[in-house]
Amino acid sequence: MPAQAQDRPVWLITGCSTGIGREIARAALEAGERVALTARDSARVEDLALEYPDQSIALALDVTDQTQIDAAVAETESAWGRIDVLVNNAGYGYIGAVEEGVDAEVRSMFDTNFFGPVAMIKAVLPGMRARRSGYVVNISSTTGLISNPGNVYYSSSKFALESLSEGLAKELAPFGIRVSAIEPGFFRTDWSVRSMKESTRTIADYDDTVGVRRRMIKEAKAPNPGDPKRVGDAVVMLSRLAEPPLHLLLGGDVYDAFREKLRALQSSIAEWEAVTLDVGFPEGRD
Repeated sequence: MPAQAQDRPVWLITGCSTGIGREIARAALEAGERVALTARDSARVEDLALEYPDQSIALALDVTDQTQIDAAVAETESAWGRIDVLVNNAGYGYIGAVEEGVDAEVRSMFDTNFFGPVAMIKAVLPGMRARRSGYVVNISSTTGLISNPGNVYYSSSKFALESLSEGLAKELAPFGIRVSAIEPGFFRTDWSVRSMKESTRTIADYDDTVGVRRRMIKEAKAPNPGDPKRVGDAVVMLSRLAEPPLHLLLGGDVYDAFREKLRALQSSIAEWEAVTLDVGFPEGRD
């Protein structure tokens, strides 16, 4: 490998087989970075590894398996000596009313969407702390900011990822390690079909709320507006910033929806200000 290539940043990206994860990996490779391409079935990223043989390795990685996490980190560090950028992208959706949720199914989703990223972060942080540099990117979602009927459990896993990102950024700032949460809106991938699971239990009373969302996802024919390649380009751009944003909303849909949520929240805070502030002891009372 040329000396110049040895100086390029090293990325470890989870969930690279399709969609946004694959486009982030491709964008990093096109930018000359070195990338550990991971998927539960490593054969699904072999084509990309063959396209960039001097810059990439293909690894099997299930983020719910600590043994595989440790092996992926060790193999990446063995190949290139370090990990500069971790992208937590692996995850899947879950549709169902809160009452319909099956505990084992929900816990399994949290293991992938939240505890998986936690385990990945814990595995790479010793090296990043030792070097006093690094970048952690957590791929969240519109639903990590706004929760709606039918998506509550999935939203909760992404809300947890948002909280993790916010607190982690403060913990790691003294070590020169940066953190960003990326909130994509609707992008043109097959995620809603390929990576969307449904509660195995249904209740007829929720047909007009959760049922509508189920049908909307299954029957959607209009293409989503977002180009997943642009997500990859954005993440590479952020990786080169000394101070990347903690949050990056991607897409007009998430931008408009979150602005509306902020307006509603500000209105509610103002409306209930008197009650909010009137909770102290009366003056003069011991």
